[in-house]
Amino acid sequence: MRIGDAAAAAGTTPRALRFYEQRGLLPPPVRTASGQREYGADEVARVRVIRDLLGLGLTIEDLRSCADRLHLLTQDPPPRCGSVDPDSPASGVVGRRLAALRAEIDRLAELRENLERRASGGR
Repeated sequence: MRIGDAAAAAGTTPRALRFYEQRGLLPPPVRTASGQREYGADEVARVRVIRDLLGLGLTIEDLRSCADRLHLLTQDPPPRCGSVDPDSPASGVVGRRLAALRAEIDRLAELRENLERRASGGR
């Protein structure tokens, strides 16, 4: 299928597919004789995985670090991703992102507490 059809099937835009390709998340697609990109069901499934992972808070850089294994997540059911303990050597991308989210939540909670204290007249 052409890029517009593949993008629609994956719930995204042709621009996003080209972006994922440029960033190394999506392998360069097969091209027709006229140079148009051709996508199959495997590529559409991979784009859905990419969008799901981005929606969970992972970044493009996170996904780039494991782009060679993203196809594994298109399996049904997907394989287990490993430990989510950030201190575990097997934690990988998910563990690092969870640690970053926890740190950001802590920072925001402290900011909220400071603002609430100031708003109530305290120091």
